[in-house]
Amino acid sequence: MNKFFIFYFLFFIFSLTAFQSSAQMQNPVSWKFEAKKKAEGVYVFIATASVDKPWHIYSQNTGKGGPVATNFVFKANPLIKVDGKVSEAGKLEKVYDKNFKTDVLFYSNIVTFTQTVMIKGKAKTNFAGTVEYMVCDDEQCLPPVKKAFDLKLQ
Repeated sequence: MNKFFIFYFLFFIFSLTAFQSSAQMQNPVSWKFEAKKKAEGVYVFIATASVDKPWHIYSQNTGKGGPVATNFVFKANPLIKVDGKVSEAGKLEKVYDKNFKTDVLFYSNIVTFTQTVMIKGKAKTNFAGTVEYMVCDDEQCLPPVKKAFDLKLQ
């Protein structure tokens, strides 16, 4: 009987630890994706990242040798032309990161990424893709994450 008690006790402790570990999985970034019509056939794609304190998300231009830079990949669509590069707006910070041994560029709180897209003709279509990003705080970094988006352009 004593062996059964020990077995179930250890099983309970292990289960509790596993549950607690999964509960601690963090997702400190929430995204809002939208497309605003600017003119006939011209839209502005807007991706807004809201980052929980004390985390920060890296710029698209943070450079090589550092953390994973934020990167947008747009799904190929013959009805859509992407105009220029994705721009970013927010309070950009540049610091030397001793862990990466390089200067890094990042945003805290909120950063907005925008991209102009044009529809060929008067078609109704979708603008889709993914954003890959990485977040860190002063003590740790989380693995890079890919987040998909799919917006109707009409």
